[in-house]
Amino acid sequence: MDRFEPNLRIPGPTALPSSVRDAGSRQMINHRGPEFATMLERILTGMKPFFGTTSDVAMITAAGSGGLEAAIVNVLSPGDRVLAVSIGSFGDRFAKIAGIYGAAVTKLDMEWGQAADPTAIREALQADPGVKAVLLTHNETSTGVMNPIPVLAAVVREVSPGALILVDSVSGLGAVPFEMDAWGVDLVVTGSQKAWMAAPGLAMIAASDRAWRAMETATMPRFYLDLRAHRDAAVNGQTPFTPAIAVVFQVDEGLRLMHQEGADAVFARHEACAAAARAGLPALGFELFADQRFASRTVTAAVVPDDLDWKAFNTEVKRRGVILAGGQGKLTGRIFRLGHLGSVTLEEILGAFSTLEIASLGAGRSVTPGAAVGAAQAAALASFGLVAATTAGAGA
Repeated sequence: MDRFEPNLRIPGPTALPSSVRDAGSRQMINHRGPEFATMLERILTGMKPFFGTTSDVAMITAAGSGGLEAAIVNVLSPGDRVLAVSIGSFGDRFAKIAGIYGAAVTKLDMEWGQAADPTAIREALQADPGVKAVLLTHNETSTGVMNPIPVLAAVVREVSPGALILVDSVSGLGAVPFEMDAWGVDLVVTGSQKAWMAAPGLAMIAASDRAWRAMETATMPRFYLDLRAHRDAAVNGQTPFTPAIAVVFQVDEGLRLMHQEGADAVFARHEACAAAARAGLPALGFELFADQRFASRTVTAAVVPDDLDWKAFNTEVKRRGVILAGGQGKLTGRIFRLGHLGSVTLEEILGAFSTLEIASLGAGRSVTPGAAVGAAQAAALASFGLVAATTAGAGA
């Protein structure tokens, strides 16, 4: 038996609170009965404030990538021109899905580690006034970058007011503020295994009135992923197909915990844990990978130094109970990622840095014991407003 529960510091799936785990072990219920109907209504209504919308939300049994596929096939037709703005691995995936279904995709690639450039988006849209949809990634976990969605959406609305704005917020929504209606976003996708503190298996999708109208004329093939079927079934408290009931139980409990904590407190907790990560890693001698002006508040990426045997180092960190994520795609072996989303607490982040300090000392790195933990804690306290920002910088 393990001596302790691992400190899971990957950007999803996230660790589950005990009450969420308990919820997932409940006996099955009739998914066509009144108990499920009440729960479904509670979830779909309770998520609207986090989406920042008054529009309908659909819940499908699929991973986040299934939600992205649903976003594409429900509002587009083969041959529609699409501008896919990619800042990393998941932006590439969004674009690939659109292309597979026959969209005419123009890909706008940004350097990994950078946010999307509003000027580049403006120029791309001006060069092709027939763009039907723009694909954006809110939070790119492969690089640790969070795009400024309100700024980017404003550019799209100005240059191409008729274009649909589709946003992948699988790893952002619920952890940071999002104002779908106010920003003019048309469709947003999130996943149960991220900020919602549940197991993988559900994708939640909100669509604007304009996106719902687009579904009536879109001709890409869809059956299981048809959001209209999900919306129509929800009116009767059901899903059109058998849902992942155990995960629905968990999302319901996770959402209850989030409302109990309060959205502002949830966002502040994520901001503080992100501040701790961004201060602690440099104190260990690791260079942050992302442009810090657009640093993610749910995952922090750091460069693997040339003089560090990453495999041996990571093996030791794992042995001590902290699970980090490596790089993806072309960043494999070049960066590692520390996730801080979902039920994450400051104590868990500080514990991770204590372990990273010990492993760093064991690897012969020049580290002052306590420096990373101190820097992380000071930055988090400054984020919470409990100490002055100048004090927070002193530990780093």
